[in-house]
Amino acid sequence: MKPELQIRVQRYGWDKAAAYYEQSWKEQLKPAQERVLELADLKPGEAVLETACGTGLVTEKIARAVAPGGRVIATDLSGEMTQITADRLKKTSEITSSVIRADAEELPLDEQTTDAAICALGIMYYPDPLKGLKEMHRVLKPGGRTAVVIWGERRNCGWADIFPIVDKRVASDVCPMFFQQGTGDTLEKTMQLAGFEDIRCERKKQVLNFKDEETTVMAAFSGGPVALAYQKFDEETKQGAHQEYLESISSFRNGSGYSIPGEFVLATARKT
Repeated sequence: MKPELQIRVQRYGWDKAAAYYEQSWKEQLKPAQERVLELADLKPGEAVLETACGTGLVTEKIARAVAPGGRVIATDLSGEMTQITADRLKKTSEITSSVIRADAEELPLDEQTTDAAICALGIMYYPDPLKGLKEMHRVLKPGGRTAVVIWGERRNCGWADIFPIVDKRVASDVCPMFFQQGTGDTLEKTMQLAGFEDIRCERKKQVLNFKDEETTVMAAFSGGPVALAYQKFDEETKQGAHQEYLESISSFRNGSGYSIPGEFVLATARKT
């Protein structure tokens, strides 16, 4: 898929997912999001860029960390996501904030303007992760730091069959390289190529708990990256996809719900 087409798929897919995202993923992603903020070590008064901000769950915490006197610039491809984030940030009056619908690979920002740059579970979706990381590097001031988290290796993410299940029903090719950066030391090498130094990576295993089948299916199909492709399914196709997905995670059944294994890779680095 051409990068420009992949970007369009991501933009409109996340527009579709915006209404379901927090119901599906808020609690499941919380530990990874909290860890990336801990690694970022934000201070009051700092200026922080967040790319792929989604509905602002991390953005709001960034705002609190840099208050009073700080600044937050949040970007996302999805207009629906950025609107939710902007509404969320209205609660924090002790900082300057701006929320921009923008491609993380082509940020409409000046060089050397932020103290920190954060991306929580967005880099996997970039057509060119190196380009996106170079943009984060460009916007950082000398001595600035970055903290990112991505999904880990495919074999460690029990929900991974969602992509082939959707792709065989509609030609979507939503995330062809989704697990690439989380495999081995790929993320570290990409960050080196982007110009970062003092790179430190860690892996975090995390069980994703879903209370029932309805929430499990919502997270997989409506609240994530395949949402746009899923909208093309008729009801019969949806039911078939639901059943196949639930069968793929049947070994993780836990009472009426599911406890699905996942893995995250977290990294910090600096710009000299």
